[in-house]
Amino acid sequence: MNFHVPVIQYAEVLPILIVLGAAVLGVLVEAFIPRSLRYVFQVVISLGSILLAFVAVVRLHGTSHVAVEGSVVVDGPTLFLQGTLLLLAIGGVLLIAERGLDTGGSAFTAHAATLPGSEAERTALASGIIQTEVFPLTLFALGGMLLFPAAGDLVTMFVALEVLSLPLYLMSGLARRRRLLSQEAALKYFLLGAFSSAFFLYGSALIYGYAGTVSLSGIREAISSNAGNDLVLLMGVALVTVGLLFKVSAVPFHAWTPDVYQGAPTPVTAFMAACTKVAAFGAILRLFYVGLSGLRWDWRPMLSGVAIVTMVLGVIWALTQTDMKRMLAYSSIAHAGFILTGVVAVNKAGLEGSLFYLAAYGFTTIGAFAIVTLVRDSTGEATHLSQWSGLARRSPLVASTFALFLLAYAGIPLTSGFVAKFAVFAAAYSSGSSALVIVGVLSSAIAAFFYIRVIVLMFFAEPKEDGPTVVVPPIMTTAAITLAASVTLVLGVMPSSVLDLIKSAARFTF
Repeated sequence: MNFHVPVIQYAEVLPILIVLGAAVLGVLVEAFIPRSLRYVFQVVISLGSILLAFVAVVRLHGTSHVAVEGSVVVDGPTLFLQGTLLLLAIGGVLLIAERGLDTGGSAFTAHAATLPGSEAERTALASGIIQTEVFPLTLFALGGMLLFPAAGDLVTMFVALEVLSLPLYLMSGLARRRRLLSQEAALKYFLLGAFSSAFFLYGSALIYGYAGTVSLSGIREAISSNAGNDLVLLMGVALVTVGLLFKVSAVPFHAWTPDVYQGAPTPVTAFMAACTKVAAFGAILRLFYVGLSGLRWDWRPMLSGVAIVTMVLGVIWALTQTDMKRMLAYSSIAHAGFILTGVVAVNKAGLEGSLFYLAAYGFTTIGAFAIVTLVRDSTGEATHLSQWSGLARRSPLVASTFALFLLAYAGIPLTSGFVAKFAVFAAAYSSGSSALVIVGVLSSAIAAFFYIRVIVLMFFAEPKEDGPTVVVPPIMTTAAITLAASVTLVLGVMPSSVLDLIKSAARFTF
Protein backbone atom coordinates (compact mmCIF):
# COMPACT_ATOMS: atom_id res chain seq x y z
CA MET A 1 0.00 0.00 0.00
CA ASN A 2 1.46 3.34 -1.09
CA PHE A 3 1.04 6.29 1.24
CA HIS A 4 0.35 9.56 -0.52
CA VAL A 5 2.21 12.42 1.14
CA PRO A 6 -0.09 15.44 1.20
CA VAL A 7 1.18 18.67 -0.30
CA ILE A 8 0.65 21.59 2.07
CA GLN A 9 0.98 25.12 0.79
CA TYR A 10 2.10 26.71 4.04
CA ALA A 11 2.10 30.27 2.70
CA GLU A 12 -1.61 30.09 1.86
CA VAL A 13 -2.62 28.85 5.32
CA LEU A 14 -0.07 30.98 7.20
CA PRO A 15 -2.65 33.22 8.98
CA ILE A 16 -4.35 30.16 10.46
CA LEU A 17 -1.04 28.58 11.44
CA ILE A 18 0.15 31.77 13.14
CA VAL A 19 -2.96 32.03 15.32
CA LEU A 20 -3.05 28.32 16.22
CA GLY A 21 0.71 28.32 16.89
CA ALA A 22 0.28 31.29 19.21
CA ALA A 23 -2.53 29.42 20.99
CA VAL A 24 -0.21 26.48 21.63
CA LEU A 25 2.47 28.91 22.83
CA GLY A 26 -0.10 30.39 25.20
CA VAL A 27 -0.73 26.94 26.67
CA LEU A 28 3.02 26.55 27.26
CA VAL A 29 3.07 29.94 28.99
CA GLU A 30 0.39 28.69 31.38
CA ALA A 31 2.51 25.63 32.14
CA PHE A 32 5.98 27.15 32.55
CA ILE A 33 5.80 30.91 33.17
CA PRO A 34 5.30 32.20 36.75
CA ARG A 35 1.74 33.32 37.42
CA SER A 36 2.77 36.93 38.05
CA LEU A 37 4.16 37.23 34.50
CA ARG A 38 1.55 35.27 32.56
CA TYR A 39 -0.80 38.17 31.90
CA VAL A 40 1.83 40.27 30.12
CA PHE A 41 3.07 37.30 28.10
CA GLN A 42 -0.45 36.30 27.06
CA VAL A 43 -1.51 39.80 26.00
CA VAL A 44 1.66 40.28 23.94
CA ILE A 45 1.37 36.84 22.32
CA SER A 46 -2.34 37.28 21.55
CA LEU A 47 -2.21 40.78 20.06
CA GLY A 48 1.14 40.15 18.36
CA SER A 49 -0.03 36.96 16.66
CA ILE A 50 -3.28 38.56 15.49
CA LEU A 51 -1.42 41.51 13.97
CA LEU A 52 1.10 39.16 12.34
CA ALA A 53 -1.71 37.02 10.93
CA PHE A 54 -3.41 40.14 9.56
CA VAL A 55 -0.18 41.10 7.76
CA ALA A 56 -0.09 37.59 6.27
CA VAL A 57 -3.69 38.01 5.05
CA VAL A 58 -2.84 41.36 3.45
CA ARG A 59 0.13 39.79 1.66
CA LEU A 60 -2.19 37.14 0.21
CA HIS A 61 -4.60 39.77 -1.16
CA GLY A 62 -5.47 39.15 -4.78
CA THR A 63 -4.43 35.49 -4.75
CA SER A 64 -6.70 32.52 -5.40
CA HIS A 65 -5.51 29.04 -4.47
CA VAL A 66 -6.78 25.64 -3.44
CA ALA A 67 -4.45 24.44 -0.70
CA VAL A 68 -3.87 21.39 1.53
CA GLU A 69 -5.14 18.85 -1.01
CA GLY A 70 -8.29 20.86 -1.66
CA SER A 71 -9.40 21.09 1.97
CA VAL A 72 -8.64 24.83 2.26
CA VAL A 73 -9.64 27.42 -0.34
CA VAL A 74 -7.88 30.78 -0.29
CA ASP A 75 -9.84 33.26 -2.41
CA GLY A 76 -11.35 36.72 -2.19
CA PRO A 77 -14.21 35.97 0.25
CA THR A 78 -11.87 33.90 2.45
CA LEU A 79 -9.28 36.64 2.74
CA PHE A 80 -11.84 39.40 3.32
CA LEU A 81 -13.55 37.43 6.08
CA GLN A 82 -10.23 36.43 7.65
CA GLY A 83 -9.07 40.04 7.66
CA THR A 84 -12.38 41.11 9.21
CA LEU A 85 -12.16 38.39 11.86
CA LEU A 86 -8.62 39.39 12.82
CA LEU A 87 -9.53 43.08 13.18
CA LEU A 88 -12.58 42.14 15.26
CA ALA A 89 -10.41 39.84 17.35
CA ILE A 90 -8.15 42.76 18.22
CA GLY A 91 -11.13 44.52 19.78
CA GLY A 92 -12.24 41.30 21.48
CA VAL A 93 -8.81 40.61 22.98
CA LEU A 94 -8.53 44.19 24.22
CA LEU A 95 -11.81 43.77 26.10
CA ILE A 96 -10.78 40.37 27.46
CA ALA A 97 -7.43 41.80 28.59
CA GLU A 98 -9.02 44.76 30.40
CA ARG A 99 -8.18 44.77 34.10
CA GLY A 100 -9.29 48.26 35.08
CA LEU A 101 -13.08 47.82 35.36
CA ASP A 102 -13.88 45.11 37.88
CA THR A 103 -12.92 45.44 41.54
CA GLY A 104 -11.47 41.96 41.37
CA GLY A 105 -9.19 43.04 38.56
CA SER A 106 -10.85 40.96 35.87
CA ALA A 107 -14.22 40.02 34.41
CA PHE A 108 -13.21 36.36 34.79
CA THR A 109 -13.42 34.07 37.79
CA ALA A 110 -10.24 33.44 39.73
CA HIS A 111 -10.69 29.68 39.66
CA ALA A 112 -13.20 28.14 37.27
CA ALA A 113 -13.33 24.76 39.01
CA THR A 114 -14.52 26.12 42.37
CA LEU A 115 -18.17 25.83 43.39
CA PRO A 116 -19.99 29.21 43.32
CA GLY A 117 -20.34 30.57 46.85
CA SER A 118 -17.98 28.00 48.34
CA GLU A 119 -15.08 28.61 50.69
CA ALA A 120 -12.69 27.60 47.91
CA GLU A 121 -14.06 30.33 45.67
CA ARG A 122 -13.71 32.96 48.41
CA THR A 123 -10.15 31.84 49.03
CA ALA A 124 -9.32 32.05 45.32
CA LEU A 125 -10.82 35.54 45.08
CA ALA A 126 -8.96 36.72 48.19
CA SER A 127 -5.67 35.43 46.80
CA GLY A 128 -5.88 37.89 43.88
CA ILE A 129 -5.51 35.21 41.21
CA ILE A 130 -6.25 36.57 37.71
CA GLN A 131 -7.45 34.18 35.03
CA THR A 132 -5.17 34.06 31.97
CA GLU A 133 -6.16 30.73 30.43
CA VAL A 134 -8.80 32.65 28.50
CA PHE A 135 -6.18 34.02 26.07
CA PRO A 136 -5.12 30.71 24.45
CA LEU A 137 -8.77 29.67 24.44
CA THR A 138 -9.58 32.84 22.50
CA LEU A 139 -6.81 32.13 20.00
CA PHE A 140 -7.96 28.54 19.49
CA ALA A 141 -11.48 29.78 18.83
CA LEU A 142 -10.13 32.41 16.43
CA GLY A 143 -8.10 29.78 14.58
CA GLY A 144 -11.25 27.73 14.02
CA MET A 145 -13.06 30.85 12.85
CA LEU A 146 -10.34 31.60 10.29
CA LEU A 147 -10.59 28.07 8.92
CA PHE A 148 -14.40 27.89 8.86
CA PRO A 149 -15.09 30.13 5.81
CA ALA A 150 -12.02 28.71 4.02
CA ALA A 151 -13.08 25.06 4.26
CA GLY A 152 -13.12 23.33 0.89
CA ASP A 153 -14.85 20.17 2.12
CA LEU A 154 -17.36 19.17 4.77
CA VAL A 155 -14.83 17.37 6.98
CA THR A 156 -12.61 20.44 7.25
CA MET A 157 -15.72 22.55 7.87
CA PHE A 158 -16.74 20.24 10.73
CA VAL A 159 -13.25 20.33 12.27
CA ALA A 160 -13.27 24.14 12.09
CA LEU A 161 -16.74 24.20 13.65
CA GLU A 162 -15.54 22.19 16.64
CA VAL A 163 -12.27 24.08 17.04
CA LEU A 164 -14.11 27.40 17.24
CA SER A 165 -16.97 26.10 19.40
CA LEU A 166 -15.27 24.14 22.20
CA PRO A 167 -13.26 27.09 23.60
CA LEU A 168 -16.38 29.28 23.53
CA TYR A 169 -18.29 26.70 25.60
CA LEU A 170 -15.60 27.00 28.30
CA MET A 171 -15.23 30.78 28.10
CA SER A 172 -18.97 31.29 28.57
CA GLY A 173 -18.76 29.82 32.07
CA LEU A 174 -15.87 31.93 33.39
CA ALA A 175 -17.68 35.04 34.63
CA ARG A 176 -16.52 36.43 37.98
CA ARG A 177 -20.00 37.81 38.79
CA ARG A 178 -23.21 35.78 38.61
CA ARG A 179 -21.29 32.52 38.51
CA LEU A 180 -24.36 30.27 38.50
CA LEU A 181 -25.88 32.16 35.57
CA SER A 182 -22.58 31.93 33.72
CA GLN A 183 -22.22 28.20 34.32
CA GLU A 184 -25.83 27.62 33.27
CA ALA A 185 -25.13 29.53 30.06
CA ALA A 186 -22.04 27.42 29.36
CA LEU A 187 -23.93 24.18 29.93
CA LYS A 188 -26.81 25.20 27.66
CA TYR A 189 -24.41 26.32 24.97
CA PHE A 190 -22.45 23.07 25.19
CA LEU A 191 -25.45 20.74 25.09
CA LEU A 192 -27.25 22.53 22.27
CA GLY A 193 -23.98 23.00 20.40
CA ALA A 194 -23.26 19.27 20.65
CA PHE A 195 -26.67 18.50 19.16
CA SER A 196 -26.13 20.96 16.31
CA SER A 197 -22.70 19.45 15.58
CA ALA A 198 -24.31 16.01 15.44
CA PHE A 199 -26.86 17.31 12.94
CA PHE A 200 -24.06 18.75 10.82
CA LEU A 201 -22.05 15.52 10.90
CA TYR A 202 -25.02 13.28 10.09
CA GLY A 203 -26.01 15.59 7.24
CA SER A 204 -22.46 15.47 5.91
CA ALA A 205 -22.61 11.66 5.92
CA LEU A 206 -25.83 11.71 3.90
CA ILE A 207 -24.37 14.16 1.38
CA TYR A 208 -21.31 11.92 1.09
CA GLY A 209 -23.64 8.99 0.46
CA TYR A 210 -25.19 10.94 -2.40
CA ALA A 211 -22.09 12.47 -3.98
CA GLY A 212 -19.36 9.99 -3.04
CA THR A 213 -17.19 12.89 -1.88
CA VAL A 214 -17.11 15.55 0.83
CA SER A 215 -15.42 18.12 -1.40
CA LEU A 216 -17.66 21.10 -2.13
CA SER A 217 -16.56 21.12 -5.77
CA GLY A 218 -17.24 17.38 -6.01
CA ILE A 219 -20.69 17.83 -4.46
CA ARG A 220 -21.40 20.58 -6.98
CA GLU A 221 -20.47 18.27 -9.86
CA ALA A 222 -22.52 15.39 -8.44
CA ILE A 223 -25.61 17.60 -8.19
CA SER A 224 -25.17 18.87 -11.76
CA SER A 225 -24.95 15.28 -13.04
CA ASN A 226 -27.82 14.01 -10.82
CA ALA A 227 -25.53 11.34 -9.36
CA GLY A 228 -27.81 9.73 -6.77
CA ASN A 229 -31.00 9.70 -4.73
CA ASP A 230 -32.33 13.25 -4.38
CA LEU A 231 -34.09 12.42 -1.11
CA VAL A 232 -30.78 11.51 0.52
CA LEU A 233 -29.25 14.74 -0.74
CA LEU A 234 -32.13 16.92 0.50
CA MET A 235 -32.08 15.27 3.93
CA GLY A 236 -28.34 15.83 4.15
CA VAL A 237 -28.62 19.47 3.14
CA ALA A 238 -31.37 20.05 5.70
CA LEU A 239 -29.31 18.54 8.54
CA VAL A 240 -26.12 20.40 7.62
CA THR A 241 -28.12 23.61 7.43
CA VAL A 242 -29.40 23.04 10.97
CA GLY A 243 -25.82 22.88 12.25
CA LEU A 244 -24.86 26.11 10.51
CA LEU A 245 -28.03 28.05 11.35
CA PHE A 246 -27.43 27.23 15.02
CA LYS A 247 -24.11 29.08 14.93
CA VAL A 248 -25.71 32.22 13.44
CA SER A 249 -28.65 32.17 15.90
CA ALA A 250 -31.36 31.83 13.27
CA VAL A 251 -34.88 30.88 14.37
CA PRO A 252 -35.78 28.17 15.38
CA PHE A 253 -32.20 27.32 16.40
CA HIS A 254 -31.72 30.45 18.49
CA ALA A 255 -32.77 29.32 21.99
CA TRP A 256 -29.24 29.38 23.40
CA THR A 257 -28.49 32.95 22.33
CA PRO A 258 -30.15 35.19 24.98
CA ASP A 259 -29.08 32.97 27.88
CA VAL A 260 -25.47 32.69 26.71
CA TYR A 261 -25.16 36.36 25.82
CA GLN A 262 -26.48 37.31 29.25
CA GLY A 263 -24.56 34.75 31.30
CA ALA A 264 -21.15 34.83 29.63
CA PRO A 265 -18.56 37.45 30.65
CA THR A 266 -19.37 40.51 28.56
CA PRO A 267 -15.94 40.59 26.80
CA VAL A 268 -16.54 36.98 25.74
CA THR A 269 -20.05 37.88 24.60
CA ALA A 270 -18.62 40.69 22.46
CA PHE A 271 -16.02 38.42 20.87
CA MET A 272 -18.48 35.58 20.36
CA ALA A 273 -21.33 37.71 19.03
CA ALA A 274 -19.17 39.50 16.47
CA CYS A 275 -16.71 36.86 15.30
CA THR A 276 -18.82 33.70 15.38
CA LYS A 277 -21.48 35.24 13.15
CA VAL A 278 -18.87 36.39 10.63
CA ALA A 279 -17.21 32.97 10.47
CA ALA A 280 -20.45 30.98 10.36
CA PHE A 281 -21.99 33.11 7.62
CA GLY A 282 -18.74 32.75 5.69
CA ALA A 283 -19.17 28.98 5.86
CA ILE A 284 -22.84 29.27 4.85
CA LEU A 285 -21.95 31.40 1.84
CA ARG A 286 -19.28 28.96 0.69
CA LEU A 287 -21.47 25.89 1.18
CA PHE A 288 -24.54 27.27 -0.60
CA TYR A 289 -22.80 29.34 -3.27
CA VAL A 290 -20.21 26.67 -4.16
CA GLY A 291 -21.26 23.18 -3.10
CA LEU A 292 -25.04 23.55 -3.35
CA SER A 293 -25.42 26.21 -6.04
CA GLY A 294 -27.06 23.68 -8.37
CA LEU A 295 -29.71 22.98 -5.74
CA ARG A 296 -30.74 26.61 -5.23
CA TRP A 297 -34.37 26.05 -6.22
CA ASP A 298 -34.67 23.67 -3.28
CA TRP A 299 -32.80 25.53 -0.54
CA ARG A 300 -33.73 29.12 -1.42
CA PRO A 301 -37.38 28.76 -0.29
CA MET A 302 -36.20 27.11 2.93
CA LEU A 303 -33.70 29.85 3.76
CA SER A 304 -36.20 32.54 2.75
CA GLY A 305 -38.70 31.16 5.25
CA VAL A 306 -36.04 30.99 7.95
CA ALA A 307 -34.99 34.59 7.19
CA ILE A 308 -38.55 35.88 7.48
CA VAL A 309 -39.26 34.09 10.75
CA THR A 310 -35.88 35.13 12.17
CA MET A 311 -36.37 38.81 11.35
CA VAL A 312 -39.94 39.01 12.60
CA LEU A 313 -39.56 37.02 15.82
CA GLY A 314 -36.16 38.54 16.58
CA VAL A 315 -37.49 42.10 16.63
CA ILE A 316 -40.72 41.15 18.45
CA TRP A 317 -38.84 39.36 21.23
CA ALA A 318 -36.35 42.23 21.49
CA LEU A 319 -39.24 44.62 22.16
CA THR A 320 -40.15 42.79 25.36
CA GLN A 321 -36.67 42.68 26.92
CA THR A 322 -35.70 44.60 30.04
CA ASP A 323 -32.06 43.44 30.18
CA MET A 324 -29.58 45.17 27.89
CA LYS A 325 -27.58 42.06 27.04
CA ARG A 326 -30.70 40.03 26.29
CA MET A 327 -32.02 42.84 24.11
CA LEU A 328 -28.77 42.83 22.13
CA ALA A 329 -29.02 39.04 21.91
CA TYR A 330 -32.45 39.15 20.29
CA SER A 331 -31.18 41.99 18.12
CA SER A 332 -28.42 39.68 16.88
CA ILE A 333 -31.09 37.11 16.00
CA ALA A 334 -32.91 39.68 13.89
CA HIS A 335 -29.66 40.67 12.19
CA ALA A 336 -29.07 37.02 11.29
CA GLY A 337 -32.34 37.22 9.36
CA PHE A 338 -31.22 40.41 7.60
CA ILE A 339 -27.96 38.77 6.51
CA LEU A 340 -29.85 35.70 5.29
CA THR A 341 -31.76 38.09 3.03
CA GLY A 342 -28.50 38.70 1.19
CA VAL A 343 -27.58 35.02 1.18
CA VAL A 344 -30.79 33.91 -0.55
CA ALA A 345 -30.21 36.41 -3.37
CA VAL A 346 -27.69 33.90 -4.80
CA ASN A 347 -25.98 36.50 -6.98
CA LYS A 348 -22.82 38.58 -6.84
CA ALA A 349 -24.69 41.48 -5.27
CA GLY A 350 -25.95 39.17 -2.53
CA LEU A 351 -22.42 37.98 -1.80
CA GLU A 352 -21.08 41.54 -1.73
CA GLY A 353 -23.91 42.79 0.47
CA SER A 354 -23.53 39.90 2.91
CA LEU A 355 -19.78 40.46 3.24
CA PHE A 356 -20.26 44.17 3.90
CA TYR A 357 -23.05 43.50 6.41
CA LEU A 358 -20.86 41.05 8.33
CA ALA A 359 -18.05 43.59 8.65
CA ALA A 360 -20.39 46.41 9.66
CA TYR A 361 -22.31 44.29 12.17
CA GLY A 362 -19.16 42.87 13.73
CA PHE A 363 -17.57 46.21 14.62
CA THR A 364 -20.85 47.67 15.87
CA THR A 365 -21.33 44.66 18.14
CA ILE A 366 -17.83 44.88 19.61
CA GLY A 367 -18.43 48.54 20.43
CA ALA A 368 -21.93 48.04 21.87
CA PHE A 369 -20.86 45.35 24.32
CA ALA A 370 -17.75 47.34 25.24
CA ILE A 371 -20.06 50.18 26.32
CA VAL A 372 -22.11 47.72 28.40
CA THR A 373 -19.01 46.91 30.47
CA LEU A 374 -18.72 50.57 31.53
CA VAL A 375 -22.11 50.98 33.25
CA ARG A 376 -21.74 49.45 36.71
CA ASP A 377 -23.34 49.24 40.14
CA SER A 378 -22.27 47.57 43.38
CA THR A 379 -22.92 44.07 41.98
CA GLY A 380 -21.04 44.56 38.71
CA GLU A 381 -22.48 45.50 35.33
CA ALA A 382 -25.82 47.32 35.44
CA THR A 383 -27.68 45.71 32.55
CA HIS A 384 -31.32 46.38 33.47
CA LEU A 385 -32.72 49.01 31.12
CA SER A 386 -34.14 51.10 33.98
CA GLN A 387 -30.60 51.59 35.28
CA TRP A 388 -29.63 53.36 32.06
CA SER A 389 -32.07 56.22 32.71
CA GLY A 390 -30.39 59.60 32.34
CA LEU A 391 -27.07 58.02 31.44
CA ALA A 392 -26.19 60.99 29.22
CA ARG A 393 -26.12 63.29 32.27
CA ARG A 394 -23.51 61.11 33.94
CA SER A 395 -21.40 60.57 30.83
CA PRO A 396 -22.47 62.33 27.62
CA LEU A 397 -19.61 60.82 25.61
CA VAL A 398 -20.39 57.21 26.58
CA ALA A 399 -24.12 57.71 25.96
CA SER A 400 -23.47 59.37 22.59
CA THR A 401 -21.16 56.58 21.48
CA PHE A 402 -23.68 53.94 22.49
CA ALA A 403 -26.37 55.88 20.63
CA LEU A 404 -24.16 55.73 17.52
CA PHE A 405 -24.01 51.94 17.75
CA LEU A 406 -27.77 51.67 18.32
CA LEU A 407 -28.46 53.89 15.31
CA ALA A 408 -26.17 51.69 13.24
CA TYR A 409 -28.12 48.61 14.37
CA ALA A 410 -31.32 50.41 13.34
CA GLY A 411 -29.94 51.21 9.90
CA ILE A 412 -30.08 55.00 10.19
CA PRO A 413 -28.30 56.90 7.35
CA LEU A 414 -24.66 57.94 7.83
CA THR A 415 -23.96 54.77 9.79
CA SER A 416 -22.62 51.44 8.56
CA GLY A 417 -25.94 49.73 9.28
CA PHE A 418 -27.79 51.80 6.67
CA VAL A 419 -25.35 50.90 3.88
CA ALA A 420 -25.34 47.24 4.96
CA LYS A 421 -29.12 46.89 4.98
CA PHE A 422 -29.46 48.74 1.69
CA ALA A 423 -26.92 46.38 0.12
CA VAL A 424 -28.63 43.13 1.17
CA PHE A 425 -32.15 44.39 0.47
CA ALA A 426 -31.13 45.65 -2.99
CA ALA A 427 -29.54 42.28 -3.76
CA ALA A 428 -32.64 40.40 -2.63
CA TYR A 429 -34.90 42.67 -4.68
CA SER A 430 -32.78 42.20 -7.80
CA SER A 431 -33.10 38.43 -7.40
CA GLY A 432 -36.91 38.63 -7.28
CA SER A 433 -37.36 38.23 -3.52
CA SER A 434 -39.65 41.23 -3.11
CA ALA A 435 -41.63 39.69 -0.24
CA LEU A 436 -38.42 39.14 1.70
CA VAL A 437 -37.44 42.78 1.21
CA ILE A 438 -40.84 44.01 2.41
CA VAL A 439 -40.61 41.90 5.56
CA GLY A 440 -37.04 43.09 6.11
CA VAL A 441 -37.96 46.77 5.81
CA LEU A 442 -40.93 46.39 8.16
CA SER A 443 -38.80 44.46 10.66
CA SER A 444 -36.17 47.19 10.50
CA ALA A 445 -38.83 49.79 11.29
CA ILE A 446 -39.97 47.79 14.32
CA ALA A 447 -36.37 47.28 15.43
CA ALA A 448 -35.75 51.02 15.25
CA PHE A 449 -38.36 51.48 17.98
CA PHE A 450 -36.52 49.54 20.69
CA TYR A 451 -33.14 51.00 19.72
CA ILE A 452 -34.48 54.56 19.86
CA ARG A 453 -36.30 53.71 23.10
CA VAL A 454 -32.91 53.16 24.74
CA ILE A 455 -31.59 56.43 23.30
CA VAL A 456 -34.61 58.31 24.68
CA LEU A 457 -34.07 56.61 28.04
CA MET A 458 -30.44 57.71 28.16
CA PHE A 459 -30.93 61.31 27.03
CA PHE A 460 -34.41 62.36 28.13
CA ALA A 461 -35.27 60.35 31.27
CA GLU A 462 -34.41 61.49 34.77
CA PRO A 463 -31.45 59.64 36.29
CA LYS A 464 -32.04 57.65 39.45
CA GLU A 465 -30.43 58.96 42.62
CA ASP A 466 -29.01 55.54 43.45
CA GLY A 467 -28.32 54.74 39.81
CA PRO A 468 -25.17 53.10 38.51
CA THR A 469 -21.93 54.87 37.76
CA VAL A 470 -20.24 55.14 34.39
CA VAL A 471 -16.63 54.06 34.68
CA VAL A 472 -14.06 56.15 32.83
CA PRO A 473 -12.95 53.77 30.07
CA PRO A 474 -9.46 52.39 30.73
CA ILE A 475 -7.01 52.38 27.84
CA MET A 476 -7.81 48.95 26.39
CA THR A 477 -11.57 49.44 26.46
CA THR A 478 -11.10 52.92 25.03
CA ALA A 479 -9.06 51.47 22.16
CA ALA A 480 -11.73 48.85 21.40
CA ILE A 481 -14.56 51.41 21.46
CA THR A 482 -12.58 53.88 19.34
CA LEU A 483 -11.86 51.19 16.73
CA ALA A 484 -15.51 50.13 16.60
CA ALA A 485 -16.91 53.68 16.47
CA SER A 486 -14.45 54.76 13.79
CA VAL A 487 -15.30 51.83 11.52
CA THR A 488 -19.03 52.35 12.10
CA LEU A 489 -18.76 55.98 11.01
CA VAL A 490 -16.36 55.41 8.10
CA LEU A 491 -18.46 52.59 6.64
CA GLY A 492 -21.53 54.81 6.89
CA VAL A 493 -20.07 58.07 5.55
CA MET A 494 -17.39 56.83 3.14
CA PRO A 495 -18.13 53.16 2.34
CA SER A 496 -16.90 53.27 -1.27
CA SER A 497 -13.36 52.02 -0.61
CA VAL A 498 -14.57 49.00 1.34
CA LEU A 499 -17.32 48.33 -1.21
CA ASP A 500 -14.72 48.42 -3.99
CA LEU A 501 -12.53 46.00 -2.04
CA ILE A 502 -15.47 43.66 -1.57
CA LYS A 503 -16.46 43.94 -5.22
CA SER A 504 -13.00 42.81 -6.30
CA ALA A 505 -12.94 40.04 -3.68
CA ALA A 506 -16.47 38.63 -4.08
CA ARG A 507 -15.61 35.68 -6.27
CA PHE A 508 -15.42 32.10 -5.01
CA THR A 509 -12.78 29.70 -6.27
CA PHE A 510 -14.21 26.33 -7.27
